[in-house]
Amino acid sequence: MIVHASIKDYEVRFEDGFESVAAALTEDAPFVVADRKVYALYPHLFEAVASDTLFLLDAEEEKKVIDSALDICRTMAAMGAKRNARLVSVGGGITQDVTGFAANILYRGIAWTFVPTTLLAACDSCIGGKTSLNFEGYKNLLGTFYPPDRILIVPSFFETLSEADLASGLGEVVKFNVMGGFGALSGLEASVDGLLALDPETVNRFVRRSLEFKKGIIEEDEFDGGRRVLLNFAHTFGHAFEASSSYAIPHGSAVALGMVAADAVSASRGMLSAELRVRIEALVAKIMPPFAPALIDDGAVLSAIMSDKKQTGQGITAVLLDENLELEVVHDMAPAEVALGCVAARRFLEGVRQA
Repeated sequence: MIVHASIKDYEVRFEDGFESVAAALTEDAPFVVADRKVYALYPHLFEAVASDTLFLLDAEEEKKVIDSALDICRTMAAMGAKRNARLVSVGGGITQDVTGFAANILYRGIAWTFVPTTLLAACDSCIGGKTSLNFEGYKNLLGTFYPPDRILIVPSFFETLSEADLASGLGEVVKFNVMGGFGALSGLEASVDGLLALDPETVNRFVRRSLEFKKGIIEEDEFDGGRRVLLNFAHTFGHAFEASSSYAIPHGSAVALGMVAADAVSASRGMLSAELRVRIEALVAKIMPPFAPALIDDGAVLSAIMSDKKQTGQGITAVLLDENLELEVVHDMAPAEVALGCVAARRFLEGVRQA
């Protein structure tokens, strides 16, 4: 798959095994950044990487900050990296954000390759070119547009994901297939058990489908000035659930729960039928971990929404779903509707815990 971008076109390759990753880690003597947990799980992949060209990153939300990116730049500069340096990063979305930002600002941009090791990164964030860093308590406040030159997707990495990380990735898969229309929704309903079982063919098919859906939008609106805002479906609530829970609810699961909340608002506005809402919630329930409903606090969620960088005015902007699975951007969601969404999310989580 080739993704066309004004900055540079870049390639997404699906690989059956780890050989291509091992080759990428040594080709042209790159500088390598790896999630420390991935390094511990797959040490054999890094055997040929010189210790002075390997940077291990603790891929935690607290490390998704500019200091981490500057540490990479500092280390590469100290080893004499020049404009023709190449960086390879191996890990999930946090690793991608930190290394993509570093690759962008070092010499105003160096070549880099990304190897996503989580389902969440592979099905969503690996394409689109965004790098996002947290700053002064604000999520994703700093960022750039700078895609990798090449992305290598090896689904075998997903076999060692924790249940929480797998569920987080599946949250984004569900979101994309709800956005994709009734055919995509029906296909996911028929295949969700295969996804949960990590059936290789099913996983590959839905990762490709998610990326192809996103590709169509980002190629039309690369710099997030128009239609790309639709990809924020479920993110107004999702980012707030994530931040207000101190990241106890990880991103993909927060987005899936954000769908439940946003659909409650859509239903209250007469945009979405009870039948379709129940159908979507049944899918989300299959991939949702049993989070404590008390993690959803109305006041904390509203505060997080109001401080989100996506909010540009006094009214609350959100992307809502209608009965035809079409998306509508609204700029007038009221605090009472935020509370309504929180009630729906807590009710949903109570049902998941009792199931």
